[in-house]
Order: sequence, then structure tokens, then C-alpha cells
Amino acid sequence: MDHDCLQQGTAMNQRTLIKTSWILLFITPALLVVGVFILLPLFMTLFNSLFSWNQLIRNEFIGLENFRRLLTMYPYSERFLNALQNNGTWFISTMLIQNSLGLLLGYLLSRNIPGAQAFKRIFFIPVLFSIVAVGFLWGIYLKPTGLLNNFLDLIGLDNLKRAWLGAEQLATPSLIMVNIWRWVGFPTLVFLAAIDGVPQECLEAAYLEGVSEWKLFWKIIFPLIIPAITIITVLTVIGSLNVFEQVYTMTGLDGAPNYSTDTIGTLFYRTAFGSVDAGSPEIGIGSAIGLIIYLLTFAISLVSIFFTKRKEVQL
Repeated sequence: MDHDCLQQGTAMNQRTLIKTSWILLFITPALLVVGVFILLPLFMTLFNSLFSWNQLIRNEFIGLENFRRLLTMYPYSERFLNALQNNGTWFISTMLIQNSLGLLLGYLLSRNIPGAQAFKRIFFIPVLFSIVAVGFLWGIYLKPTGLLNNFLDLIGLDNLKRAWLGAEQLATPSLIMVNIWRWVGFPTLVFLAAIDGVPQECLEAAYLEGVSEWKLFWKIIFPLIIPAITIITVLTVIGSLNVFEQVYTMTGLDGAPNYSTDTIGTLFYRTAFGSVDAGSPEIGIGSAIGLIIYLLTFAISLVSIFFTKRKEVQL
């Protein structure tokens, strides 16, 4: 009997070893990708931020001096706070306009309004466009002699014509509206899928009780789609803190006009590959900016997840 137990134990260990080997076989490529393309660059960014640099040559260890210069010395501190404020504007505007509009459109499409199937495709088509192509074309459309001003002139609203990308007060809102036009289809379909996943018996019971559409949405549907809202919120945080391509293609890297469209992404690029004002690379300060971008993205994403999960429990 002891011999049989020993054989069974050996066979079980072999099966466990084989299972573990298969698991390692499948997760090792993913771990390598994360290590090489995420963890290693993050470590190198931290490492580079702790040294002084003479253009591309690393000099002596200076600790947190690059962070101090970034946050307290002109022009770095002024440019950084201005860029961070613009990123905050992107996030708030995207949450209030794009995601709210996406939630509304998702709800309307879930009600099977006429043409719902066509609208699903129409709303999502801009998401498939190249951001470079979108930025280039809208940059042309928003010029003083571009399509938008010509259209306003054509319909008799020439008093509304503006230099959309040339005025400090209008440049960032114009960029944000283009971004909303391009991306609103994504939260729309995510919220639509979440609403369609709400158990039909819950909705039918509410209808039998004579619950209005307003109460149906806020009391039943909204609490059940909190996970989808969490996903969209986290993606909005990440996207807002990593705005770069659209600003680059529509207004350039200098944050024109007068840094009003500057973001921490464009500031990072200018600083790391060509300094804020002098034109020479500042790899140490650029690395500090890159690390702050990562930390802000990570921290705000965690806070967003915490509060949405807490709201989900309360509801």
C-alpha cells in the first residue's frame, strides 16, 4: 500500500510539474514584453533622472536635483505647471463632454432607436482613423481660411469666424473638441455593451412597476454599469496624461500659441530631445518629467478605481 501511495504521489508531482511548465511557457513571453518594454524603460528613466547630463553624456550623480529644478526653477517650473494644467483641462473636458455624451448615446442606442445599427458604425468610424491623419486634416480645417470658417461664412455666420488654433483661449478647446469627435464612439460602444448586459428581468420588473425612464436609468442601469464606467475613467486618465500626437500634428511641439496647447507629453519631448528654450537636450530633466507622467498616471488611475469601486459597493 505504501508503494501504491508513493506511486500516486510521484504521478501527482509529475502532473503538477507539467502543469507548472505549461503555465510558465505561456506567461514567459508576456513577462518578457512587460520587462523589456515597460519595467526596463521605467528603471532607466529613474536612473537617468538622478544624474546631470552634458547633452547626451551622463555626468555625476546629483540625486533629486533634476526634480528640484523642474518644480522650482524658471522656465521649467512655469512650463511644467502650465502643461499639467492643460492636461487637467483635457481630462475634465473629456470626462464631462465625451464620456457623458458616450453614456447618453449608448443608452439611446440600447433603446433600439430608428437607425441604431447604422449609428453604431457611424459613431465608431472616427476611432479607426489614424491620429496623424485626423490631426493633419483638422489642422487644415481650422485654419483662418479653412473649411470651418468657410462654412460659417457660407451660412451667414461670418461673425463666428475665428483663428481657432491661433488664439490662446480657443486653441486647447479646439484640440479637445477634435479629440472628442474622434473618440466619442469608443465609450459609446463600451456603455452600450454594458447596458445590453443588464439582466432583462430587472428592466421588465421595473417597467411593470411603472418606473420612469429617468429612475430606471439612475436606480437600476447606472449602478450595474459601474465597472464599465471604471474602465472608461481609467482609460481617460491615461489618455489625458499622455496627450501628444494630436497636439504635435495640429499645433507643433512648441505648444503654440504661447504654450497654450502645451502638455506634459510635448514638454517632455522638447526637454529631452531639445531643451525648453536653449535648444539643447536636457535628458535629466526630461527623464524627471517622464517619471512624473508615469507616477501621475498610476496614482490617479488607482484613485479613480478606488472611488468607482466604492461607489459600486454603496449602490
